[in-house]
Amino acid sequence: MAMEEKKLPHRYATVDDFARSHPIHVVWEITLACNLKCMHCGSRAGKARPSELTTEECIDVVRQLARLRVREVTVIGGEAFLRRDWLTIIQAISDHGMHPSMQSGGLALNEDRIRAAKEAGLRSCGVSLDGLPELHDKLRGVKGSFDHAMRALRLLKKYDIPSSVNTQIGAATLPDLRELLHQIADAGARNWQIQLTVAMGNAADHDEILMQPYQILELMPHLAELFDEALSLGVLMQPGNNIGYFGPYEHRWRVTDMEIGHFQGCAAGHTGLGIEADGTIKGCPSLATADYSGGNVRDMTIDDIWNHSDQLRFTRDRTIDDLWGFCRTCYYADVCRSGCTWTNHTLLGRAGNNPYCHYRALTLAKEGKRERIVKVEEAPGKPFDAGRFALLLEAIDGSGEAVVQEPPPPRAKSEIVRSTTDRVPPSMTLCRGCEQYTYPGTQICPFCGGDIVTLADDYARRQREIAEAAARLRAMLSARTSAALSFPTDPPLKLNADI
Repeated sequence: MAMEEKKLPHRYATVDDFARSHPIHVVWEITLACNLKCMHCGSRAGKARPSELTTEECIDVVRQLARLRVREVTVIGGEAFLRRDWLTIIQAISDHGMHPSMQSGGLALNEDRIRAAKEAGLRSCGVSLDGLPELHDKLRGVKGSFDHAMRALRLLKKYDIPSSVNTQIGAATLPDLRELLHQIADAGARNWQIQLTVAMGNAADHDEILMQPYQILELMPHLAELFDEALSLGVLMQPGNNIGYFGPYEHRWRVTDMEIGHFQGCAAGHTGLGIEADGTIKGCPSLATADYSGGNVRDMTIDDIWNHSDQLRFTRDRTIDDLWGFCRTCYYADVCRSGCTWTNHTLLGRAGNNPYCHYRALTLAKEGKRERIVKVEEAPGKPFDAGRFALLLEAIDGSGEAVVQEPPPPRAKSEIVRSTTDRVPPSMTLCRGCEQYTYPGTQICPFCGGDIVTLADDYARRQREIAEAAARLRAMLSARTSAALSFPTDPPLKLNADI
């Protein structure tokens, strides 16, 4: 009998998806109307966009996505359910054989709406929670929004809609994470996605909420502890695309994310697609519209935009020559390609250098250095806009004079050669001595100096020994239990009626 094919969740990319540049997951902002006032909102949501797509245009978008064989479509806002035809859109996604999901702030996501969404075909829903009540309500700008979000999670569980929680991590989030985990587990969430707050939109105006790059050194070990704790509670912690990157914990949580088992580089326009409410197409919904808009569904088909727009092909055509700063010379440059484009372009005005990287922070710390960001120019106040931040390199204790790291000018269009083949990121090998990834064919680990093959063999042997010992223990306990059940019992005690 043929081996059963490995089944991955809808949005997770396989080698084949990368090889064919297949848009497997679409995040669709169906309206910019919102009932929250979030300090970190990159799109500055609140009012509906001018010229949002009509219902008929939305249904045509669904048909086009189905023809592209998209597997999952996540509707977002603003707040998706503030659009009157949101259920019609969800129903159409479901009817066309795609997985409809939704991301919500949870405010006023009541029982009637959840029941209706279930009937329309909604198959999963994420709710945003950015800390315990005091911090969450402050960040979300509405008192009581934490309680609304928790109530929404419980209602999703009641109606058997798989739920997840999305948490943005900023400067003040770390102390809240453990208790937040336990609360969302009690509310029935199955998944917990975490990502760093990015200096876009409202967050650029409130730069005090941004985490400093050097704080990654404190964050990552704490997240590793919480990962194991979350599993014990039945919750899978999943890192977003702007957190992690080849530190010693990469293999523990990213392996649940993808077929290959480690970060693959930015997926925008490679396996991911974003749509704005007015029909603008981007490789990722978070990217700045001005720099990454590939076209509009009112002017071109999504297929044409996907295949021919330079703004959507940038991750497919990106090379190491597009990187700069630390990322240009990093050991992982060819696979990571500077991580999340949204994060580093928004922060520094040019993609290709990402200070929010655990491996990078560890490397600099060994040299007695750290990186810090400082805002030097305000954002203009438009959706998906950015200010300007300086990246400073300084002593690890913050003493002495800091060095400003300026981005070089971007490569001219004439220097960029469109790739003739779709990029498949390298599949790396894990060193079992230091738990860092190495390139295929590497014999001696460049990080710990161990022999990778020998360490892998030793690890496999220990795993076999552990499995065999566990099997022997189970057999012994089973035998003891069977023996105990076979022992004759004493006859029942007869009481003398005269006593």
